[in-house]
Amino acid sequence: MSVLEFKKVSKSFGEGTARTEVLSNIDLEVEEGEFLVLLGFSGTGKTTLINLMAGLDRPSKGSVTYRGKEITGPGPERGVIFQRYSLMPWLTVNGNVSLAVDTIFPGMGRAEKQAKVNHYVKMVGLGHAANRRPAELSGGMRQRVNVARALAMDPEVLLLDEPLSALDALTRANLADEIEMIWQADQKTCVLITNDVDEAILLADRIIALNPDGTLGEEFKVNIPRPRERSAINSDETFKRLRKEVTSCLMDAGIEAKIESTRTLPDVIPVHGLPAAVAEASKSLTEERFLDFSQLHKIYPTPKGPLTVVEDFNLKINKGEFISLIGHSGCGKSTVLTMAAGLNPISRGAIKLDRRHVEGADPERAVVFQSPNLFPWLSARENCAIGVDKVYPKASQAERQDVVEYYLERVGLADAMDKPAHAMSNGMQQRVGIARAFALSPKLLLLDEPFGMLDSLTRWELQEVLMEVWSRTKVTAICVTHDVDEAILLADRVVMMTNGPQATIGKITDVDLPRPRTRKALLEHPDYYTYRQEVLDFLEEYEHGKSPKSQPAAKAIAAE
Repeated sequence: MSVLEFKKVSKSFGEGTARTEVLSNIDLEVEEGEFLVLLGFSGTGKTTLINLMAGLDRPSKGSVTYRGKEITGPGPERGVIFQRYSLMPWLTVNGNVSLAVDTIFPGMGRAEKQAKVNHYVKMVGLGHAANRRPAELSGGMRQRVNVARALAMDPEVLLLDEPLSALDALTRANLADEIEMIWQADQKTCVLITNDVDEAILLADRIIALNPDGTLGEEFKVNIPRPRERSAINSDETFKRLRKEVTSCLMDAGIEAKIESTRTLPDVIPVHGLPAAVAEASKSLTEERFLDFSQLHKIYPTPKGPLTVVEDFNLKINKGEFISLIGHSGCGKSTVLTMAAGLNPISRGAIKLDRRHVEGADPERAVVFQSPNLFPWLSARENCAIGVDKVYPKASQAERQDVVEYYLERVGLADAMDKPAHAMSNGMQQRVGIARAFALSPKLLLLDEPFGMLDSLTRWELQEVLMEVWSRTKVTAICVTHDVDEAILLADRVVMMTNGPQATIGKITDVDLPRPRTRKALLEHPDYYTYRQEVLDFLEEYEHGKSPKSQPAAKAIAAE
C-alpha cells in the first residue's frame, strides 16, 4: 500500500524570466514500511522533494498525497530530521526531546511523557548525556538528539534530509547503523536523502537517482539480506554490482570532469627549482627517499604534562610517489602533514625533502586545505597568480600568466578565470586551490582532506580532476583523507595510522593498480575490493579506540 504518492508533480521558484524549475513531472509512490533512498547531485531537487513530502512546500503542478489525502502542511505523522541540528541551545538533551513530546502529546500524563523521552534518548545512546546542553555535545551527539526528538513524536513516516552529511566518517557510519536498527525495530516508512552511494546501498530497499534536470532517474532494487554488515558487505557480489551500476548512472548523468586542453605550459623555472644540468646530474641522488620522515614526534605541553600526539613516525617516500594517509579522527594525520609543510614545529626527529631539512613554510611545499582559503574579493586568476609571481621571479609577466591560465584550464575553470571567489561554489573554490598549488611547481604537494567539505558527487569529480593534473606533473604528493575509496583511487601506497595519542604507522598497503585511474575503471578491476578490504579491516580493528601499543610490529612495518 502506498503511504506517499506524487502525481505529475512539478515545482518551480520565481516568476517570468527568473523562473527556475527544480522538479519536473514526478510520479512516485512510497510503500508502507519501505526504506527509500533518493540519491543525486547537489541542485537536483532532493531537498525540495522531501519538503513536499513534509508539507513544508506545495507543488506548482500536480499533487502530493499522504494515505490518499492531499498534503497541505506539516503533520505529526511525518517526522523530519534535517542536515542541521536546529536544537534549542538553552535546553538539555532531555529538554529538547521533551519539547517535541509536549507539542504532539499535550494530553499525555507527565510520567508517561518522561518515560517516552527517556526511552528515545537511551535508544540513540545519549542516556549518559541527558542533562547536557547542545554546546557540550559533539556534532554526532547533536544529530542523535535530532533523531531522538523525531522518533519521540512517534511519526508513521520518517523523512531524513542528509542527516549524516556534516559528520566525520566513523560517526556517520555508526549513526547510519543506528537509524537502520530503529527502522527495523519499528518498521516505520523511511525516506532518506543522501549523496553517499555506500550509505544508500546499506540502508535502502530501493534507490532512486535524481537527474540534473529535476526528473526521476534510474531505479535500483537492493536485494541484499539484512542485517547488512559494513565490513562483510564489501565481499558481497550483489553489493559490488549495485555499487558499479549506481556509480556509473550518477557519473553518466553529468559528473565526468570537463577538462579542456588548449594551452601548453611555458618552459620557465620556479625559484626553488634546480638548473637543468644540476637536476640531470643529481637524479640518482634524489629519486629514492626524496621525502624522509625519520623518528618523527609531535609533543604538546598540557597542564597534566607532555602529550605525545605522534610518536616514532618513520616513512620513506620516493620522488613522484603519491601517498594516501588514512586513519580515524584524532590519529595525527593532519599533524604529520602540517609538520611536513613547515607550519607546525617538529618536537623530535626530522623531515628531509630532497636531502634538506624541512624548516618553516616554503613554496616548494604547496598545501591544499579542506577550506580553499581564497581572497574572496579576488578572481580565480588573481588568487592563483599571487603565488606564481613569487615563485617565478625571472619569468616574464606573459609567461606567468600562461602558467596561471594553464592550470586553471586544467581544473575546468577556463570560463570562470575572472569570476570573484565569493561568487563561486565550494567546489569551484577548491578547483582554484588545486590550480594554485600545482602552479607553484612544488617539489611536494600536501593535501589535507581537500574534498572533505564537498558532497560525495562533487568530490568524485574533483578527484578525477586532481588525478588528471597530477598525471601530467607526477609531483610527489601526500593526501590526508578519511575516505577509503579516495585513498585507493589516488595512491601508490596507503599509509594507515593507529589511534592517538601516541599515533604511529600501523600498516602500509601498496596499491598496484594501473594508471591513469578513474572511479569507473577501479570498480571494474578484480583487485580493487581486495585493497579496499585491507584498509577497512585495519580501520575496523582501531574503530573502538585500540591502542597502538597493542601492535608492537607497527613501527617495524613503517620503517621498511
